[in-house]
Amino acid sequence: MGVLIRTSDLPVTNRHDAWRAIVCDTLGPLDLRIDPDAPLRGEIELGRLGSVGVGRVRTSTPHSVHRTPGLIHRDNPDVYRVVLAVSGSPRISQDGRATQLRRDEFAIYDFTRPYELAYDGAVQLAVFSLPHELLALPPGAVSELTALPVTAERGAAALAAPLLRRVAFDLGSYQPAGADRLATVVLDLIGAAVAERMDQAEALPPDSRRRTLLLRVRAFIEQRLGQADLDPATVAAAHHISVRYLHRLFEQEHTTVAAYIRRRRLERCRADLADASMRDLSVSSIGARWGLPDSAHLSRLFRRAYGMPPAEYRRVGALVSPRPEPARVVR
Repeated sequence: MGVLIRTSDLPVTNRHDAWRAIVCDTLGPLDLRIDPDAPLRGEIELGRLGSVGVGRVRTSTPHSVHRTPGLIHRDNPDVYRVVLAVSGSPRISQDGRATQLRRDEFAIYDFTRPYELAYDGAVQLAVFSLPHELLALPPGAVSELTALPVTAERGAAALAAPLLRRVAFDLGSYQPAGADRLATVVLDLIGAAVAERMDQAEALPPDSRRRTLLLRVRAFIEQRLGQADLDPATVAAAHHISVRYLHRLFEQEHTTVAAYIRRRRLERCRADLADASMRDLSVSSIGARWGLPDSAHLSRLFRRAYGMPPAEYRRVGALVSPRPEPARVVR
């Protein structure tokens, strides 16, 4: 973990004001509300896991933090945040909903809209900041799930909650080469858990159900990219829908099922080729790992998507941006 801030390191005379300024500087423009006579005890640790921001918060002082319209106007990064209750019972409110999280429950909220996060007593939290474009959620889907608890009882959430807790506590032990891969796992598991939670929500309108189904389909595809025989028929059968309806889902996303699968496979191959820890794997082995076992076919697709064959991409990896544009759709 990177930055560590403790209230005990701040001067007693202006500790509340100094802590408020630190919270705003490190966690984004927020309005911290606390009894000025309350003893302030807490600490914040911050770091990064590839493209994902990771924080750990401990405090024993009841208070609340608010994201107000004025603060949003001042600075409005396009990120979602996920808060996991490691201990205590934080209360998150957004979009007219509020929930008191229990241990190992987490909730998602959108940093671009007003919210409140309140603590009535001692809490320990793991907080993750996820860029909008990296979490595979259809537009508007999150607004139907904000401030709803995602429990760790079953499904993807049962995998996500312990992983999030472990990542937050062990962040300093991960090497840079593995951080990007682990960030992808974190994003995938959160996306899958969110999709399952949306499916449980009552009385979802038809358009929300379509977006929820699409998110479940994407999670299914992500988990099976390494299967060379993954095709639209397999995806449709697993979700009890027709292939025709599956194609309609992706038409509204301005792509096709096959093109989406190819793009995700190529992006996975690109990440492995840029990963120094995987230099011992041949290009053909990496392609087979992500469902593209024909090395000649992989080379053609990769060249059309990224402008060079995979072997050359690996050779000039030091000159390639670590976050290239997404692969162009290859038909």
